[in-house]
Formats: sequence, C-alpha cells, structure tokens
Amino acid sequence: MTERVWLQKYPVQIPHDIEIPEIPVQQFLTDAYKTNSSKVAIHFLGKDITYQELYESALRFANYLQSLGVEKGDRVAVMLPNCPQAVIAYYGILYAGGIVVQTNPLYTERELQYQMADSGAKVILALDILYPRITKVLKETQIENVIVTGIKDYLPFPKNLVYPFIQKKQYGFSVKVEHSGMNHLFTEIMRSAPLKELSIPFNFEEDLALLQYTGGTTGFPKGVMLTHKNLVANTMMCDAWMYKCQAGQETILGILPFFHVYGMTTVLILAVMTKNRMVLMPKFDVEDTLKTIDKQKPTLFPGAPTIYIALLNHPDIGEYDLSSIKACLSGSAPLPVEIQEKFEEVTGGKLVEGYGLTETSPVTHANFIWDHRVVGSVGVPWPNTDAVILLAGESEPLRPGEIGEIAVKGPQVMKGYWNRPEDTEMTFADGWFLTGDLGYMDENGYFFVVDRKKDMIIAGGYNIYPREVEEVLYEHDAIQECVVAGIPDPYRGETVKAYIVLKEEHTVTEKELNDHCRQSLAAYKVPRLYEFRDELPKTAVGKILRRTLVEEEKAKLTLNKEAK
Repeated sequence: MTERVWLQKYPVQIPHDIEIPEIPVQQFLTDAYKTNSSKVAIHFLGKDITYQELYESALRFANYLQSLGVEKGDRVAVMLPNCPQAVIAYYGILYAGGIVVQTNPLYTERELQYQMADSGAKVILALDILYPRITKVLKETQIENVIVTGIKDYLPFPKNLVYPFIQKKQYGFSVKVEHSGMNHLFTEIMRSAPLKELSIPFNFEEDLALLQYTGGTTGFPKGVMLTHKNLVANTMMCDAWMYKCQAGQETILGILPFFHVYGMTTVLILAVMTKNRMVLMPKFDVEDTLKTIDKQKPTLFPGAPTIYIALLNHPDIGEYDLSSIKACLSGSAPLPVEIQEKFEEVTGGKLVEGYGLTETSPVTHANFIWDHRVVGSVGVPWPNTDAVILLAGESEPLRPGEIGEIAVKGPQVMKGYWNRPEDTEMTFADGWFLTGDLGYMDENGYFFVVDRKKDMIIAGGYNIYPREVEEVLYEHDAIQECVVAGIPDPYRGETVKAYIVLKEEHTVTEKELNDHCRQSLAAYKVPRLYEFRDELPKTAVGKILRRTLVEEEKAKLTLNKEAK
C-alpha cells in the first residue's frame, strides 16, 4: 500500500475511505422511487418525468426484454442521445440482468457493425433516424431485435406534433417502423409491457453492468468491462467529493452524452443515487445551453473544456443568468487555467479539473471544489483510491517531481477488456492499472498530467509535452481553441505544430504567436508550424482529436512523396 500523502490535504467533510454497499446500480432507482416517487427525475425539452414514472418505465422495459429472450449477462445496445428513453433503457437493461452497451449515435456503419459484432449484443434500442443504418449491418451481428424510438415520443404537446416536420426538414427523410417481427416500438412497449418486479441473481464483484468502448485512437476500440461495483463505487466517490451538495435539492445539467462514461457516471447515475433532478439536452448547442441554464437553474454542471470555452466566447453570454451553478467538474481533456478563472468569474460557481479514464469508471483524481487546489494539477486521488508514478518495468514508485507513468488502484478500476485477456494483462503491473499518461506527483500528493505517452513529441532528441505548449498558447487573447501535435520531420524526427481556432473578430500572425511562445518556452518547444482553422476535430464529448490531425499530416506527406 502506498503512503497516501494527499490525505493530509483532505477537508474534514470528505472521508478517506467510503464503505461501498454491495448493491446493483439499479438499486439507486428503486430507492429513489420508494422515497421520492413524486419528485421530478428528468426534465427534457419542457417535459417532466417523476421518479415513479421513471421506475415503472424501466420495469416495463426490463419485462419486455425478458419476453424477447434477454437473460442474465446478455448485452443490449443503446444508441441514443441524452433523452428520457436513454435513462429508462439503461436501468431497464440492468433490472433485466443485462449488460448495457453504450453506442455512439454518430457511428458509421463500419463502426456500428464492429461494436455490435464484438459485444455480441442481442438487442439494440435506437433513434428512428438511425434505423436505416442499423438494418445495413444486421447480417454481420448477433442482433435479434431492434427497438425504435423518436425524440418526439417524450416531447410535450404541441412539440411532439411539430417535431416530425422539423426532423424531416433537418435530415431530409422520415422513418416509419412497424411494430412487428424483429422490429419493436418503444411507445408500444411502454403501453403494453407488464409492470412486474424482477428478481435476478447478483454478484457485486463479478457482474458486469456496462461494456463501454474506448475511442479506438490506436487500432480497434476495446470493450471496457465495468462491474456494478466499479460504477457504484465511483458514483459514491463523486457524491462524497461534492459534499456541499444536498440530496434531493440539486439540478444536474446533462449535456455530456450518456454514451460516454463520464456523462453516464456524473449525471445518469449520480442524479438518481442522490435523488436529484437531471435536465437533459440531446446535443450541445451554445445558445440552447445558455437559455437552459438561465431557465432551469442547474446547480451542477459536469462538462469538458471545449464546452466551457464555447459558452464563454458567446457574444451574448452577459444576457443570461448563470448564477445558479455551484460546481463544475471538468474532464476528458486538460482545462486551461484562463478558462477556469473566467468561467468562475462569470458564474460565481466553482470549476475544477478532474482526471480519469474509461477504464476507471471514469474518475480517479480531482481538485477540491471548495478547498485548496493547485493550478495546473488534476488534483489528488479520490477516496478508496491509490496512485503512484512508475517507470516502465519498475515496481518502485518514483519520488515527488519525477516524471513517469501514472498508475492507479481502486474499486473503480475495470475488470478488464472484453474478450481481450492479453490486452488486459498488458495494462496491469503488480496490481496497478497503467493509465498510459505521463505525469508526476508533488510533495503534497497533487498529481500533474504531462501528457499521454503516445502524444509526447520527440523532436531532435528533446521530449516535448503538448499540454505545456497549449497552456502558453491559451494565454494569448486571440486564441479560442488550440491543440499541439508532433508531425513527421525528416531532420528532427518530429516537429511541433499548433492548430489554432481564433476568437471572432481577432487576428494574430505566426510571428506574433512565435514571439508570445518564446517568452515562456524553451526554443525547442516553440511551434515551428501554425495552421489556422475554423474548427478542430472533436469527439462527441468535446475532446480534441489530436491523432486525427497527425494522421492528416502523415497522409499529406505520403501524397507529396508519391507526387515526386
């Protein structure tokens, strides 16, 4: 066991270790129904759903799945944006003893076919507009039944009547699916399925609740096996961290997609565990988000840096009341200090950076929300969590200040990768989960992420960490977003390139950026190349896809060689 020096910094309100009850994730919904049945659980585009309605809908869905032959351990895919059906299905699958397979609605046919075949999902629930895409991959999967729903199904009158026309105009087509054969309508299930409690055998340590696929930036995505223990533990840690928040008194803004583990834990599970209200948004739109905050008064706002950056750069942000926000936990990418400070100034709430991975359910570290925090740090390990810095092949932790790979242990760490025992074995060393991130710990136990191992740039023999360069670039007033990557260079091996998105009505030259960087960075770290873009490629949760840019550069290099 490592010495947890960071515990000396813990406020008295946060326990060093939490007793994790041996319950399935869906027990949180059962408890909320029994104690707060009339309380609003979900607000969605003007419609309210109580905990009683949510519980009963989840049970109906569970019973219907069983009637389709879903048994304990079977995988059921959910391919939806944030909407009531996504919450109902999530808990319904667990009530039925199934394993949730969260699926990104933006997946191409190839990506969808791979994930369905790899997971062995028997049933998929999806939006009506995605139905044509699903039908094209069915033959290459084990899917036996397709359940279809639409955004309109949970819109209040008259929005539910208008929406199909908006949808047809937006997508250029409308889909009509009949409730017959292998096709099933969610609305029919809610009308006809029995309302019966189910009793499924349960193993807290071993039973999977979720197969969450990694982004697949290197090779094919891997299915991360997260148990009920993993998810219950991480959600309880999150609740303990937010000790000033009160059960039943908070409103959580659900912008982060539930098909990303971060949104799933910090909104979908946390809200139900704490019997709070979640306000769901099917997609991120800057103006809609500002209007929603102004009207619905969320107090908790889990997000990503790109979301906060977009809000801060909206020209009319001053016209909206954002003062309801108490706390924001930022994840998925490094949080620039300037963004943190400006967002706190605008809202009056607290915005802190956290750290974690899909494989850790996802959070392992965070800064204290209302207590001492360190600028540039991802904070300290959460309760029940150990962390060290290791060198490859070594078992002895490095000393404070020395850079190595961040390794963690805790009840939130995954069981392993689905059907990939060799990958699982490679990811663990002496019981430590190896994150693939380079960083260091200071003398007080605060951790600093230097960069992903695979993102580190080696130029002319020097190690350069993109995050350090990005932090300096973000200090320039003209920059809205930026990402730094190492691109092939025949002389230096790699060279530093910065991709820049400017704020509206701002201009800057490469020379000005070069001069700016040289004030804070050693010469070898300063970008040699700059590219100005209207936008940067991102994941659905707002994480900038650095590797996509690198692949673009490699493709250009190949074309140039062929042209010669």
